[in-house]
Parts: sequence; structure tokens; C-alpha cells
Amino acid sequence: MSSSVNNLTTYFAPAERATGKEIRTDHERLRNVPLIRQLLDSFPEPAMLLNPQRQIVLANDKLQALLGGDSDAVLGLRPGEMLNCIHARDEEAACGTSKFCSQCGAVNAIWQSSRTNTAQVRECRITCRSATGFSALDLRVWGTPLALDGQFTVFAVRDITDEKRRAVLERVFFNEVLEIAAGLKGVLEPLAEATPAEAAEIGGTAIDLSGELLEEIRSYRDLISAERGELKVNFSEINAERLLVRLCDDFKRHSNARGKTIAPPTVDGPAMIQSDEVLLSRVLGHLIKNALEASSVGETVRVSFENKGVPRFLVRNPSSMTQRVQLQIFQRSFSTKAEAGRGIGTYSVKLLTERYLGGTVEFNSSRHDGTVFTVSLSDRVAGSTPDGSVCAEPGEVEVTSRSSGC
Repeated sequence: MSSSVNNLTTYFAPAERATGKEIRTDHERLRNVPLIRQLLDSFPEPAMLLNPQRQIVLANDKLQALLGGDSDAVLGLRPGEMLNCIHARDEEAACGTSKFCSQCGAVNAIWQSSRTNTAQVRECRITCRSATGFSALDLRVWGTPLALDGQFTVFAVRDITDEKRRAVLERVFFNEVLEIAAGLKGVLEPLAEATPAEAAEIGGTAIDLSGELLEEIRSYRDLISAERGELKVNFSEINAERLLVRLCDDFKRHSNARGKTIAPPTVDGPAMIQSDEVLLSRVLGHLIKNALEASSVGETVRVSFENKGVPRFLVRNPSSMTQRVQLQIFQRSFSTKAEAGRGIGTYSVKLLTERYLGGTVEFNSSRHDGTVFTVSLSDRVAGSTPDGSVCAEPGEVEVTSRSSGC
């Protein structure tokens, strides 16, 4: 539910902001207190002092070093605005006031610290606008109340992106890859005593499992390359119907498809499009796999393509997502599963589609209609020749993000 104060709408934290004059007054007063400077500079990470409106009034030396020594550049900004969060400008009152902010660890640490007068620590997943469209950060943040001629909050930030990447890598190789490898071993064990007919069936299952194993490794390899801006994009003419038929046939044999159905794909409109077939297959593959994981035994996943001016792929499953999940679904380290460090699938979909394929990703989810992910592709991709045959360099595609991240 939203509220409005002085014509400023907020869906979460208070919207009010201090004036520029008030920010400057606090800054001049606090920077001349040696103890405050020593306190902030003693933090090993970037730290700042926030006023009751969650705006920066003083920055420590680590944050100033990141800013090239220009601490004035962040005065009056809220942390999400400083980090260029993609939702920082969703509302006029900016950082902390959008629907997505309710799930942000940073604003929760700051607001709860000031409300309860206790120190708070949170993890924060934030998607930031960047020169290549967007980048993702995983942060650990601290909010500590400080009463000094007024109520302030000491806000410190630690980048734990590498820590989260290691957790994902460990999950991929110690959980999913190991699970598939164990399944492959179990399938092959009876091979020595199998009849020719049984051996043929075992061989087919082993091929499917080895394909899943390779796809898990390749998918994570490509994600790392994509984040580094090293992924090569090769656009060519693709038959969307053939692509979907192949993907649906492949995933019918996937381990996540047991007891579930993938309906034959439907196509409406011209099937020929320009895109990178390998990356587009990976995007749609992630969505089909996620749809199967979200579906219960006996349920059906539906995949379709429509081209009525804008080529669009749609992946449907009957389940619905909670509001909390919807607000975080495209964040790198977020997952609907209980285990930590699993959230790379939908984040990878967003990254590959919006940074490399020149498209957008959207979704709708409700109890009545289930969940539908839509991948829309541009009819002309920046950086390609008229026939679409040359590589588009990473970062050259203009990104119009309509997906979520906080």
C-alpha cells in the first residue's frame, strides 16, 4: 500500500527529504568534529553518515577514494542513488520508496536501525545501471544509530560479490553437477548385465544426463563471460519454430520433466528472426527448466512464439509466485529455493537478453493465470548489419529494462 506526504508517494520507507541547505549545514558541522571523522575513517570499507531522511551528509576516506576524492558528489543522495540502483528513480521521492525497496537489505538496515535504535546487518542484492546496461552487486551492509546533536545512522558497505560467486560455483559443481554425475553412474551400473534392448535404453538415458551435465558447466561459463563483457554475439537468421521444437524435445527428457508435460510449441506469425541462436537457446532453456521446476507432477508447461511486429517468446507454467519472489526474481543471488547461493537462472536470462540480444524480459504471475515469462526481441539490433550476419559487441545493445531487481 502506498502513502503520500507533500505529494511524494512511497510504497515503503518515508519519502521526505532534507533540503540542500540542511544537508550542507549538517555536513559542515559534522566534518569539523574530529571524533566523527576518525570513527568513519576507521571502517575498513566505504562508510557514510546518513541523516534521518537516509541522505548522505558525510563520507569516509574509503568512499571518497572510490569517488576520486569528490565527496561532495554524493551529499544529499541516498545509498541507492549513489550506487545508481535501477529502481532508485522509480518514484519521485527516489531511493527507498518503490515497491521493490521493501526487499532491499540496504534500506531495511537503515530504516530499522533508526526506528529501533539498534544496530542492523543485512545482505543486499542490487542491480545498478552501468555503461553496458546494468551490473549486479551483492553487498553486506550495516546500519548503526548514532545520536549526536540529532539522530544519524552510520551506514557501512562491504562488497561480497566474489563470496556469492564462489557460493554459486560450489553449488553448481558440488550439488547439481555432482547430482547429475551420480545419476549418470547409477544409470550405467547395470549396463554390464543388460540385454541389448536394456542397453539401448540405458544408453539413451546416459546421453540425456551427460547433456545436462555439459549444459550446467557451459551455462555457468557463459554467465561469467557475460558479466565480464567477453561474450561474443553472432546474429544470424533463425527459424523460431524449429528452435522451440528442438528445445521442447530436449527438455521432455530432462530430469526436471519427470511426471510433467511440455505441450507442443505454438507459433503465430512469421517464424524467421535475427538473433544469436546459442544465447537465445540458453535464455529459453533457463525459462523452460525453471517452469518445469516450478510445476507439480501432472502439470503442463507451454511454450509459444508470436511475431506481430515484435518477436516474442512466451514460457508458461501453472504455478504462481508470491509478491516477495516477484520483486526479487531477476536478482543474481536470489532463489525461490531454500538453499543459499542458487539464484543465477533468471538473472542469466535478464543479462543475456538485455545486454547481448537487445531484448527485454517481462513476467506476469497470478493464481488464476499461473506464471508467464515473455522474452521480446528487437526487430533491429544495434551493431548488426542489415542482414544481421555480423557480431554485435557486448555493451553496444541499448538496454530497455522492464524486469525487476533491487
